[in-house]
Amino acid sequence: MKGLCLDAGALIAIERGVPGVVRFVDEHVREGRAVHVPAAVIAQVWRGGPRQARLSRFLRAEEISVIALDEEIAQLVGILCGAMGTADIVDAHVALHARMHGFAVLTSDPEDLAAYGGLEIVTV
Repeated sequence: MKGLCLDAGALIAIERGVPGVVRFVDEHVREGRAVHVPAAVIAQVWRGGPRQARLSRFLRAEEISVIALDEEIAQLVGILCGAMGTADIVDAHVALHARMHGFAVLTSDPEDLAAYGGLEIVTV
């Protein structure tokens, strides 16, 4: 596993301090593997306020890379959504990014992401 791409369920688990998830991500970081969070995933879970202090600290950590959705990638995500017959750009961005980088996806919803095929999926 070269790295991890986190979806909304993974971020919610980190926000809640779910021990197994936090430990899994921490081990990944200690081993020098990349941890990426597509920016659209943050938009899906972010509501602000003190309840998200843990998530805020996590996202600011230097070991965590937030992946922007630029024009080129947005077009590829749109093409993928069209091919899959879905409008869920967040899952499509996670799947596309993970596939492009050979990363596993950390998710609480493995069925949705498995539909994209060719992904290594780790369930929260």
